[in-house]
Amino acid sequence: MGKKEKLIERLKTNPKDFSFDELQSVLEALGFAMSNKGKTSGSRVKFLKGNVAIVLHKPHPRNELLEYQIRQVLEILEKEALL
Repeated sequence: MGKKEKLIERLKTNPKDFSFDELQSVLEALGFAMSNKGKTSGSRVKFLKGNVAIVLHKPHPRNELLEYQIRQVLEILEKEALL
Protein backbone atom coordinates (compact mmCIF):
# COMPACT_ATOMS: atom_id res chain seq x y z
CA MET A 1 0.00 0.00 0.00
CA GLY A 2 1.46 3.33 -1.09
CA LYS A 3 1.59 6.62 0.77
CA LYS A 4 -1.52 8.03 -0.96
CA GLU A 5 -3.56 4.90 -0.20
CA LYS A 6 -2.52 5.08 3.46
CA LEU A 7 -3.60 8.73 3.62
CA ILE A 8 -6.97 7.85 2.07
CA GLU A 9 -7.48 5.05 4.61
CA ARG A 10 -6.51 7.44 7.42
CA LEU A 11 -8.97 10.06 6.16
CA LYS A 12 -11.77 7.48 6.23
CA THR A 13 -11.25 7.07 9.99
CA ASN A 14 -12.20 10.74 10.53
CA PRO A 15 -8.97 11.65 12.39
CA LYS A 16 -8.72 14.71 14.61
CA ASP A 17 -5.19 15.58 13.43
CA PHE A 18 -5.51 15.50 9.62
CA SER A 19 -3.58 18.40 8.09
CA PHE A 20 -4.52 20.56 5.13
CA ASP A 21 -1.42 19.35 3.29
CA GLU A 22 -2.48 15.73 3.77
CA LEU A 23 -5.96 16.53 2.47
CA GLN A 24 -4.48 18.31 -0.53
CA SER A 25 -2.38 15.20 -1.31
CA VAL A 26 -5.42 12.92 -1.03
CA LEU A 27 -7.61 15.10 -3.24
CA GLU A 28 -4.89 15.51 -5.87
CA ALA A 29 -4.42 11.72 -5.88
CA LEU A 30 -8.17 11.41 -6.55
CA GLY A 31 -7.89 13.77 -9.53
CA PHE A 32 -8.87 17.11 -7.98
CA ALA A 33 -7.06 20.35 -8.80
CA MET A 34 -6.72 23.15 -6.25
CA SER A 35 -7.87 26.62 -7.23
CA ASN A 36 -7.83 29.89 -5.34
CA LYS A 37 -9.02 33.08 -6.92
CA GLY A 38 -5.88 35.11 -6.47
CA LYS A 39 -5.40 37.78 -3.84
CA THR A 40 -9.11 38.25 -3.13
CA SER A 41 -9.83 34.68 -2.05
CA GLY A 42 -8.03 34.95 1.27
CA SER A 43 -7.76 31.53 2.88
CA ARG A 44 -10.64 30.07 0.85
CA VAL A 45 -9.64 27.33 -1.60
CA LYS A 46 -11.59 25.19 -4.02
CA PHE A 47 -10.75 21.70 -5.20
CA LEU A 48 -12.30 20.87 -8.56
CA LYS A 49 -12.80 17.62 -10.45
CA GLY A 50 -15.23 17.89 -13.33
CA ASN A 51 -18.46 19.23 -11.84
CA VAL A 52 -17.53 18.26 -8.26
CA ALA A 53 -16.30 21.13 -6.09
CA ILE A 54 -15.00 21.05 -2.53
CA VAL A 55 -14.73 24.52 -0.99
CA LEU A 56 -13.09 25.13 2.37
CA HIS A 57 -10.92 27.55 4.28
CA LYS A 58 -7.27 26.79 4.88
CA PRO A 59 -6.80 26.42 8.62
CA HIS A 60 -4.64 29.06 10.25
CA PRO A 61 -2.61 29.49 12.35
CA ARG A 62 -2.81 25.73 12.87
CA ASN A 63 -2.42 23.29 9.98
CA GLU A 64 -4.97 20.69 11.14
CA LEU A 65 -8.47 20.67 9.70
CA LEU A 66 -11.47 20.95 11.98
CA GLU A 67 -13.78 17.98 12.47
CA TYR A 68 -16.64 19.47 10.45
CA GLN A 69 -14.30 20.09 7.49
CA ILE A 70 -13.19 16.46 7.42
CA ARG A 71 -16.81 15.32 7.74
CA GLN A 72 -17.90 17.54 4.83
CA VAL A 73 -15.09 16.31 2.58
CA LEU A 74 -15.89 12.68 3.41
CA GLU A 75 -19.60 13.24 2.66
CA ILE A 76 -18.83 14.75 -0.75
CA LEU A 77 -16.31 12.04 -1.67
CA GLU A 78 -18.70 9.26 -0.62
CA LYS A 79 -21.65 10.89 -2.42
CA GLU A 80 -19.60 11.05 -5.62
CA ALA A 81 -18.41 7.43 -5.12
CA LEU A 82 -14.76 8.47 -4.99
CA LEU A 83 -14.06 6.57 -1.75
